This record gives sequence, structure tokens and C-alpha cells, in this order.
Amino acid sequence: MSAIQIGQTVPTFSAQSNQGTIESQALIGQPFVLYFYPRDNTPGCTNEAKDFEAKLAEFEQLGVKVIGASRDSLASHERFADKYALSFPLIADPDETFCNLFAVIKDKNMYGRKVRGIERSTFLFDAEGKLVQEWRKVRVPGHVDAVFEAAQKL
Repeated sequence: MSAIQIGQTVPTFSAQSNQGTIESQALIGQPFVLYFYPRDNTPGCTNEAKDFEAKLAEFEQLGVKVIGASRDSLASHERFADKYALSFPLIADPDETFCNLFAVIKDKNMYGRKVRGIERSTFLFDAEGKLVQEWRKVRVPGHVDAVFEAAQKL
């Protein structure tokens, strides 16, 4: 599946999150960040979620919504959000349908074994729903600050 390109509109979707259904059409009208992470309660993913939560008020002041997504279940997301007091929605995508819309499922090498998993990726959309910037193969330290700097330019 080809990846979404800069300038393209967010694909049409309806996805379940720990805060209810999220539909792409309902997001149009405000800028938003959509970030994909491999797994709840792992060190890098926890740090990334906590970094987004720490900067959430500043994103909200810009009118930018933050949404996370992984292949974990709704129950896992609920525990993860409760444990770390995450107030933004986390999309559950155990069947990879949502992840495939953004081409974030990749073959990875884990301890010498090939596995398929989410490549940590972030997408920034403007208020019209157009992709204005993307980050793939994300390294967590400093990433949320870079996303916030880009969001300030919208």
C-alpha cells in the first residue's frame, strides 16, 4: 500500500479509541497530530505518550488535537491511559486496518528475527485535513518538540 503524501487529504476512516469513535470527517476544521507507536507500556512508547501529554495544553492552545494509535486493544489503551493520565484519545487497531491507511506497518528486525510491526510515525494535518508534515522512523527524544514547532507554523 502506498503511503499518504504531503498535500494529500486525510484518508476517510472511522476508528475506535478509548474515548469513543473517531471519524476523519469530524476532524476537518481543526489541525491535528496523528501519531503511531508500536505498543502500550513499552519504554519508548510510554515516553512518547508522556511527552505528548506534557505538551498537550500547548497543542490545545494552538487548536491542535493530538491522537495516538497502535495495534493494542481498547482495554490495553484504557489501562495505559489510566496508568499515565493520558487525556488524548488512543485508537485501537488490532487488525491493522487503520495502520495500513498510513502505511506504518513494516518488517522489522527484532533480536535477529523478522517481525511485522508499527514503524513509529507521526503525521501533522492542517485544518483542511491536508497532510503538511510527516515523521517516519521517529526517535522519541525531542520528537514532540519538533512536532509542536511544526504545528506553530500552521
